[in-house]
Parts: sequence; C-alpha cells; structure tokens
Amino acid sequence: MNRPTWNTRLWQAETLKQVMAKPDAYAPAVARLRQEAEQALTFAPVSVMDKERVPPSGDKHDYMSMGPYWWPNPETADGLPYVRRDGEQNPERNELDNRPLGAVCRHTQTLALAATLFDDDRYATHAATLLRTWFLDPETRMNPHLEYGQSIPGKCDGRGIGIIDTAGTLPRVVDALELLGTRPVWTAADIAGMQAWMRAYLDWLLHSAHGQDEARAANNHGTYFDMQAVALALYTDQPDTARSILEAVPEKRFAVQIEPDGAQPLELARTNSRGYSLMNTLGYVNLAILGAPLGVDLWERQASAGRGLRLAIDWFIPYIKGEKEWAWQQISTFTADRYAPLFHHAAIQYGEPRYRQIVEQTAAADFTAERLHLTAPAGPQTVRVHADSQVRRDRRT
Repeated sequence: MNRPTWNTRLWQAETLKQVMAKPDAYAPAVARLRQEAEQALTFAPVSVMDKERVPPSGDKHDYMSMGPYWWPNPETADGLPYVRRDGEQNPERNELDNRPLGAVCRHTQTLALAATLFDDDRYATHAATLLRTWFLDPETRMNPHLEYGQSIPGKCDGRGIGIIDTAGTLPRVVDALELLGTRPVWTAADIAGMQAWMRAYLDWLLHSAHGQDEARAANNHGTYFDMQAVALALYTDQPDTARSILEAVPEKRFAVQIEPDGAQPLELARTNSRGYSLMNTLGYVNLAILGAPLGVDLWERQASAGRGLRLAIDWFIPYIKGEKEWAWQQISTFTADRYAPLFHHAAIQYGEPRYRQIVEQTAAADFTAERLHLTAPAGPQTVRVHADSQVRRDRRT
C-alpha cells in the first residue's frame, strides 16, 4: 500500500505509520479499533433536520442545544426560567443536536482511522456518508454557526458557552478529514466543501459575539476555544491565525487559570472538580501538540511564577499518590484511571520516570487498548530549536 504523508494535527502521522508497519506491536488498540469501526458501520446517517424543535430562526439547518445543567424551575407553574444544578445533566439536552453531532464526529474519527490502518474503503465510504449528510448535502447540512448553542429555556436562545459543544469533536474531525483525503471515495468536491464549511465556522468563532464571549472565558471554555480555533485555522491553511492564538496562551490562559502552586481554582470551584481540572489540563496538552509544529513550545513556556502546563500536571501527583486528600466537590464518579492518558503524554514528552510510574499506578487493565497508542506522539516533540530562547525569557517574567 502507498504510504501517504498526512497533515494531521492532534493525531501524529509518524505514530500512524509505525502502527501500519508493525500492527502486532499495538495489537490491543488495533483490535479495539477494528471492533469499534465495525460498530460504526451500523450507525445510520443523522442531521440537524432530525430534531423536532425548530430554532428561533425558523431554520432547522441551524444547530441547537440546551445547557446541560439547567432544569425546570420548581417554583413556577411553567418551569420557566430554568435553574442551574451544576454537574447534574438534564436529559432534555439529548433531544437536540449535540448528541447526534457528537456521534457523527466520533464515528467519523473511528472510520477514517480504520480505513487508513486497515486499508479498507468500507470504512471510508461510510465516514463520507456521515460527513456529507451532516455538513454538505443541501437538504440536511448544518449551517456553520452555533448561535443557538446551550440555550436556557426562559433565559436565552443561545450562549457563547455553547461553543464547547464542538470543541472536543471538530479538532479531531479535521484529522479524520486529512486521512480521508487520501481515499478515492472522498472527492475533491468533498474536500472543497468541508474546507469551506470549516472556514465559515472559524470565521464565526473569531468574529461573532458568541465567539468573542467564549474567547474571553477564563476557565476551560477559553482553553477549548483556543484548541478548536487553532485546529480549524490549521486545517483551513491559516497558520498565522493559529500561531497568534498559541503565542497568547501563556499569558491569556496559564497566567489566569493556574495558581503558583499549580491549582486551577475556576475548575476546582465546580461540583465535579476532579473532572474539570483534568479536562482543562488535557486541553493544554492538546494545545501543546498543536503548537509544536509551529515552533510554539507550550510544553515548556510559562507565565509568571512558573505557571504552565508542567506545573498543572505536577499538581495532581500528591493527590493521586494519596499524600494529600482531595478537598473539593466531586459529585459524580471519578476513577483514577482517567489520569493515565495525561501522564502518558507527560511521560513521552518529558521523559521522566515519575510520570510513567503514575501511568502504571492509575491505568486500567485495558489501557493498552486505548486509541492514544495509535495516534499520540511517539516521543518528545522537536521544537526546542525554535523555542529555547523564548522559554528562558518566559521563566524570567
């Protein structure tokens, strides 16, 4: 099989090539991918047109979701305005577009990866069908904006916060698109259509009132806004935009979100403080991966008082080891194995045995089947030539 050069961003092309060359070395993860890809073949195409409710615009092509933690008001006859119960998800949210879009993106990633690693266009064909239905076909496509994301009944039709609905999905969809671009079933017209859709969506992110609100967010919403905008900027050939966002991360995110001891107070204030603190740190990791090819070394760059990614990672260690007791709310179940991917990345990047020890301490029995073994960096990212002088300068601030 011809080995193309993929321009993936969060998925590492060199790792994919290693897996293709020696699949037996990654057998558990390869087997799970095969199983998940077969399941994805059974997922029928869905679109924004499937929802029963009509957005305030009157156009069902507009994406619509509801804030996850908002519930009917028990003190009013009609339940309006809804009231917030942080950490408790209202199942009404599942009746709108967020769950179908998440499923489309998740299955597309699986199918594109399987089509590549197994050289099987059954998977690519179905991925193409899912993408065309949601994003491209005139009768079913989603309009490229989230004006009605995370609405609150009785309060607002949509919020900037709703942009988090796509922050964990679209950045990886663009990697799936890069892999599909080498398959014959994904045509030049499909590529041009998705480029146009992503470009329009990025323009909305950067210039709409909702997008600007989210960009100003001081918590995980700001981090994931950056991650999404950078990934889309790279996919749509706007590297200067991506670099500008990444260069601002130390002062705009690290300095604001991380305390000198490594704690993230805005995440610790949530009722699921463990999950949110970990989520935000993984957002930093993704930004560091995205920044490496551009010479922006977020693995090492710091704001004042050493605030940076590594400080945030190290902060978890005494709590994982049981040396300190977690003193904040965590109302939903949180298991230690959720830390393993973070410390897997840290062990690869920094080469410190203590990070590998944390992986060994926390990893579930099936950790070797995790997809990150197929897509994560195989070793430290080579950006020091570009970044060393900046790292030294940041450490003096």
